[in-house]
Amino acid sequence: MKKIFFFCSLLFSLCSYAQSEQLANNYFDRGEFEKALLSYEELLKNQVGNANYFQKVIECYQQLQQFDKAEKAIEERLNRFKQSNLLIELGYNFQLQKNQEKAVKYYNQAIDKIKKNANEAYGLAYSFERKALFDYALLAYKTAIETDPRMSFNFQMAMLYGQKGETDLMIETFLEESYRNPQNLPMIQNQLSRFMTEDGDANFNEALKKALLVRAQKTQDLFWNDFLSWYFVQLKEYGKAFIQQKAIYKRNPESFSNIVNLGQMAINDNDQDSAQEILTFVLDNTNDLELRIQAHSYLIEMKINHATDKDYVAITQELDKLITEFGVSPYTLSLLELQANFTAFHLNNPEKAKVILKNAMEMPVNRYQIADLKMQMADILLLEEKFNQALIYYSQVGEDMGGDIVGQEAQLKTAKTSYFKGDFEWASHQLKVLKSASTQLIANDALDLFLLISDNTVEDSTQVALKKFARADFLLYQNKKKPALEQFQLILKEHKGETIEPVTLLRIGKTYEKMGDYTNALAFYNTIITTQKESIYVDEALYYSAEIYNLNLNDAEKAKPLYEEIIFKHEDSIFFVDARNKYRKLRGDTNL
Repeated sequence: MKKIFFFCSLLFSLCSYAQSEQLANNYFDRGEFEKALLSYEELLKNQVGNANYFQKVIECYQQLQQFDKAEKAIEERLNRFKQSNLLIELGYNFQLQKNQEKAVKYYNQAIDKIKKNANEAYGLAYSFERKALFDYALLAYKTAIETDPRMSFNFQMAMLYGQKGETDLMIETFLEESYRNPQNLPMIQNQLSRFMTEDGDANFNEALKKALLVRAQKTQDLFWNDFLSWYFVQLKEYGKAFIQQKAIYKRNPESFSNIVNLGQMAINDNDQDSAQEILTFVLDNTNDLELRIQAHSYLIEMKINHATDKDYVAITQELDKLITEFGVSPYTLSLLELQANFTAFHLNNPEKAKVILKNAMEMPVNRYQIADLKMQMADILLLEEKFNQALIYYSQVGEDMGGDIVGQEAQLKTAKTSYFKGDFEWASHQLKVLKSASTQLIANDALDLFLLISDNTVEDSTQVALKKFARADFLLYQNKKKPALEQFQLILKEHKGETIEPVTLLRIGKTYEKMGDYTNALAFYNTIITTQKESIYVDEALYYSAEIYNLNLNDAEKAKPLYEEIIFKHEDSIFFVDARNKYRKLRGDTNL
């Protein structure tokens, strides 16, 4: 009983502290500093060593302009705990009173502590940075390096240069750190990519490119060629990235996997010319069976994605030839899956496609390959409108693969199947969970479908228009573009002025675009731009129109104003960064 009583008391005490801290934080966030001060002082009384509570007490004093009380409290704590960061707190308290001379005195005392013990730099530099005293934070790191040359703070210093807007120094310091400590390269590239996509400094990309080129030319080290390849990939300039990868290959013929991956990225970003060049190079220069199959798979997938009926015979022959050449085995699974998908969705022979997949499932394949095969089987069953059988396969993959990306993809397809069936309530329930999926693509798709359902349920609780729309979407899934267009056109006629109208216009435009009918596609996108200005689909219509003019019709003058409108009127669009980069490129900027 005593133990139970002790634990209950401890639990009650912890809950009480948590509630008191939350109350104090709420007062502070609302600017009620007198109430916050009383609460933090009470908390500090019970936990004297808690630095966070003490910091909040000092900030409350300073917000209330009780600088003398703050000074006294800091001095008392400094005498008691001898913590060097309190010198910075003392100096900052004087800085707030416009007494820079005394502030500098205490800041210099903090720096002197580093001269005696270089490890003090970690905490002191952080304290300086929290006060936005970036020059002193840099001085703290530099002093530590002078005191102990074995120490390195390149990453931290580069971040500080970036915060100061000294991007040239930031680039130099980051690049030096990446070369010295390649294990930090992913973190560094992540930081650099943030600056590459921000609009604060238009010269940043050019400065980074020059710095990388100088190093590549000066040292002839392949490290910098690979870094340059990464740089061009960020800008989606796959042809230039390929030049760097070829330079690496000439000196290191084992580097083919990066080139194949580059080809796949070019395909994903619809850069067909670069993808064709990259993957053809792979086929011309390697005898590695796995890489050759992978390259062939990507090339034929690209052909399928842009094929019309007249191309089907040639694609069928090419697939048959490749499978005959490489054989039926786990190695050729990617080709077999392509063959099954093409046979079902383009040649309209789902039975033959299912046989291909069933035979593949009997091969010695791993759990990921089995999951892919089951997903393909479910896709074909869905094509045949065998919804319940498809759901069984999708559910199996979702359960077997757990929180894996493949599992989340199966869950998204489960939700889409419910949507196609007209079971919008269950689809919405599943999509709510997937909105926070680990991959952005799945999360975005889930959010888009969730909003489509919810937006068109508020206005029409019977969901009449939504049911028609879901049916048209299903016809698109079945690759029945003309019947789908007829259904969408009927929705426009019968539900004009309703919430469903703008997304219907977008679907029609996208369907015409996939059919290669760019005139009609542009006409429907333009209807959204001119008559649905408040719609959430305007940025998509602008972007898709710009892409048609830029990539398909080679009309840069018509593409530029469309990209420009996204830049200036739709800053929160997911197409913003890509539109800005393409606009600059068309305009002839060098700072790409």
